[in-house]
Amino acid sequence: MKPHVKAFFDDATNTISYVVRDPNGSAAAIIDSVLDFDYASGRTDTRSADAVIDYVRAEGLDPVWILETHVHADHLSAAPYLQEKLGGQIGIGANIMTVQDTFGKVFNEGTEFQRDGSQFDRLFEEGDSFHIGQLRGDVLHTPGHTPACLTYVIGDAAFVGDTLFMPDFGTARCDFPGGSSEQMYDSVQKILALPDETRIFVGHDYKAPGREDYAWESTVGEQKAKNIHVGAGKTKDEFVEMRDTRDATLNMPKLIIPSLQVNMRAGQMPPADEQGDVFLKVPVDKI
Repeated sequence: MKPHVKAFFDDATNTISYVVRDPNGSAAAIIDSVLDFDYASGRTDTRSADAVIDYVRAEGLDPVWILETHVHADHLSAAPYLQEKLGGQIGIGANIMTVQDTFGKVFNEGTEFQRDGSQFDRLFEEGDSFHIGQLRGDVLHTPGHTPACLTYVIGDAAFVGDTLFMPDFGTARCDFPGGSSEQMYDSVQKILALPDETRIFVGHDYKAPGREDYAWESTVGEQKAKNIHVGAGKTKDEFVEMRDTRDATLNMPKLIIPSLQVNMRAGQMPPADEQGDVFLKVPVDKI
């Protein structure tokens, strides 16, 4: 079955969020939503999420799932806000517990921070399936960028998060805690084993040199033939050497500190203090 896919591009973080709907009904899923955040002022805004909400309501959709491909390090999730306004269950990979354990220590969260994934409604494992109306979704565990990365294969469409980018941009970094270029290569091969006509929807786009427009959709066949990092038969050794060398030159994402603290909590802010104020921590020399 071919789901209808509506993309929402966030200029501030180069993130693409998706609304995926059953073409024969009103059921839908929202994938990788964005809560706007201004780091300089510490203020949040719901403009991006409200655009999704407006579309869902205008189309008369019923979002049964609010899905995360992984714990994002470059934007905050709007999942709780969307759930409050629209309903639906929040899902992520079961290896979120590994991520929570790692960053619970980095941010010195203490014992009150639960590291069992209980902040989410559903923890997905490799081979799990779910439904969006008559649409079936299947779960691939695709670690490498992070330990909890998933690819959601919904009908003829695969939502790969940060595992693959557009063919002219390649793949995502693997140098975050728990990342692995070896695992990334294996995960990409799992995605590329899907039928060539499978549509690939990426989590970010940064306009590769020479391309004037943002883009987020390709196919498995195009990725196999043209992806500059893994296409045209590149070997695992070639990829690992390239990826590790490139990652050593990259700066951290500008929103990594607030993003990780919020997203490992399923998009919730840290608990407020006795006065009702919320604070984010800045670990020094830890990431």
